[in-house]
Amino acid sequence: MEGSVLVLYNSNMRTALSRSAIQVYNLFGEKRDLPDVVHCETIAARSVLHNWKLAVHRHARLHQVLLIARGSGKATLDGRTFRLKSMNMVNVPVGDVHGYSFAPGTQGWVLTIAAEVLDEALLSAEGLRAALAQAGVLRSTREIRALMQQIFAEHAARHFARAHVLRALSAALIGLVAREIAGQRGTPGAVDSELFRRFEALIEQHHLKRWTVADYAEALSVTPTHLNRLTRASTGDTASHLILNRLIREARRNLVYTNLPVSMIAYALGFDDPAYFSRVYAAATGLSPSAFRAQVHGGEVE
Repeated sequence: MEGSVLVLYNSNMRTALSRSAIQVYNLFGEKRDLPDVVHCETIAARSVLHNWKLAVHRHARLHQVLLIARGSGKATLDGRTFRLKSMNMVNVPVGDVHGYSFAPGTQGWVLTIAAEVLDEALLSAEGLRAALAQAGVLRSTREIRALMQQIFAEHAARHFARAHVLRALSAALIGLVAREIAGQRGTPGAVDSELFRRFEALIEQHHLKRWTVADYAEALSVTPTHLNRLTRASTGDTASHLILNRLIREARRNLVYTNLPVSMIAYALGFDDPAYFSRVYAAATGLSPSAFRAQVHGGEVE
């Protein structure tokens, strides 16, 4: 299990970087694999052990839905801070950086679903994946709350067909979450195809190696033209922009969540020249890395 979000190209940098990089966990503070079909945990169960604060981290292969029953707090999701209150739910896709600060005594539930279980439940033609890929804070519903409680009750019991029922209930819950995301925030007009999913997986594996569109096309056994046609149909954007956006997102996370110098972030992201990295980042976002880092401190989204 990797302990750092950064891929280290220079072994002399490893010690300095490992102290500052974003932590990757399965469950917060743990590196072991998810031990069950899903994991059910109250907000208080883990938060009370950490003074009601869970530092920013990410999950390599887990999707989470958090629902507040009573209380309040704040969530940070990829650099944005959100206020939390009763009947808010937080959708955290696989790999997204997040952290929490809860008011002591806050009550609620956290459902954690392995990516493999999620993949089994999501049919490409239904388009749920594009909705669930959006991290955010949403208003929950009584139906979702009741289903969350049912999942927790089933998880705590040891009845016959428990695993099957947990998969079915969890699939229903993520469907309702996707419905709320689509209704409250809208969903991208993505055509979820197996080839596009393979392209996304390759980007996750190789974006730090600075692969080109031609490299990805070769790995997928298609032409660059066909790959661009696919990405435009799926997202409305070019393959090169999707590759760049993934790299920029990684840069953004490290600018927000670590104290690494911009130059070290540039090297860790595969850039030989920090000045060139700064120009690429500024062209993509409108701000230099240093200006972005200064701007986000204290920024909050209601």
